[in-house]
Amino acid sequence: MPELPEVECIVLWLRPKVVGRTLSRVEVLDPMLARSVEVLPLPAKVLDLFRLGKHVVFHLDQGFLVVHLRMSGTLLWGRVGRPAHTRCIFHLSRGALFFVDVRRLGTVESREDLELGLGPDALSDLGFLRSALGKSRVPIKLWLMNQTNIAGIGNIYASEILFEAGIDPRRPASSLTAAEVKRLGRAIPQVLGRAIQCTGSTLRDGRYLLPNGDLGGYAPQVYGREGQPCAICGRPIARLDLGGRGTFLCPHCQR
Repeated sequence: MPELPEVECIVLWLRPKVVGRTLSRVEVLDPMLARSVEVLPLPAKVLDLFRLGKHVVFHLDQGFLVVHLRMSGTLLWGRVGRPAHTRCIFHLSRGALFFVDVRRLGTVESREDLELGLGPDALSDLGFLRSALGKSRVPIKLWLMNQTNIAGIGNIYASEILFEAGIDPRRPASSLTAAEVKRLGRAIPQVLGRAIQCTGSTLRDGRYLLPNGDLGGYAPQVYGREGQPCAICGRPIARLDLGGRGTFLCPHCQR
């Protein structure tokens, strides 16, 4: 959290606010971030704002500023006063952007390039899936969460996508049949697209917010619903640990 849909919604909300404006100063409040932004040449004009995997990218006229929100980060726009757990403030002409991060795991990095080692974006052409999956024996859920394989999918949406596709998350990636790979290729954009339309997922911890403070409205089908009835068959949703992460599925629908 946040994953591709949440980052996409943040970018869509912020783009008209920041593109064309001047980033005059980055006020670093957390010493953990100081080294990564101290070489940023400022002031700089914001030429564009876009998403790259789970990263928010500011395209400046003198390079790139890459924000990775990781587990608990969010970007809040123009609030009066400083929100709690603010790690740095981006001062722009006619506005300010607060990087808020309770766990202090997020990063802000000044870069000259965007070589981040990411695989193809989860909302790009997925024609590569059958060949790529056939080369891996790792569980399909862990394959989906590996950002060098496919960029943007994390723990929440991996569970949601596999439920949509009717695939058990423990299956080795290479064991999927051609029909199952086809279902997976349909489920990825369907689930992510629905989540974007609902402005992302705000779970019970309430850590993901849109830049104006609004909550996301996406309601997961299986994630976080252990013991609750499956929307398809009515049987209880199960939880298991896979790769050290909580994984949710319907044992009946995802045999």
